[in-house]
Amino acid sequence: MPDVDRIEILAREPASPEDRFLRLETLRVRNHYGDGTASREYPCDVVLAPGIDAVAVILFYREGERVFVGLSDYIRPAVCLRRELPLIQPDGRVYLTVTEVVAGRFEPADAGEGGIDRRAAVEAREEAGFHVGPGDAIHLGGGLFSSPGQTPEKVYFRAFEIDPSQQRAAHGDGSPMEACRSIRFMELSEAIRKCVCGEIEDPKAEIGLRRLADHLGHPPRSA
Repeated sequence: MPDVDRIEILAREPASPEDRFLRLETLRVRNHYGDGTASREYPCDVVLAPGIDAVAVILFYREGERVFVGLSDYIRPAVCLRRELPLIQPDGRVYLTVTEVVAGRFEPADAGEGGIDRRAAVEAREEAGFHVGPGDAIHLGGGLFSSPGQTPEKVYFRAFEIDPSQQRAAHGDGSPMEACRSIRFMELSEAIRKCVCGEIEDPKAEIGLRRLADHLGHPPRSA
């Protein structure tokens, strides 16, 4: 897949309803306390997405005592926008891609028992080309809120042990944000080290990788 040379932001404008993936709502809220009193009414902005929740998928294989995990680079215009924002703590970095683990949002077909495992298997196939079954999913603990101050989204964590020689073509979802997606494998301890030192800046990656290390009894090195 081609490397991204630059990201051109053509315009910044409110999203039209027909183009909008995320929906912003302002709630009018009042807290009621145990002593019978209540807070003043206040606004709370929330961001909603189709399917609400998502699953992060850690793909891994072993070579003796070494464990290797899959990572991909995704085009993320929202992060690229940092260059145009008045940041309180600018870091001077220009972002074209962000290194992440395979992930995807739930769809209506994922409702019901086993839906998280089914979605994880679909994402492993679509984004990485590994044909795994929902029954092969390794559960890496419970779900976590991705940003509880602004969205009800919860991210769940699953892993699959794969055979790297069995990888097939991955077709993705057709989004330009996946144009540079090509999975690569890195030793687990090295991937966690890169998370700690800020070379990998995807929180679901660090959480998922650390949970996998704990599951495998494979303590990571510190940065």
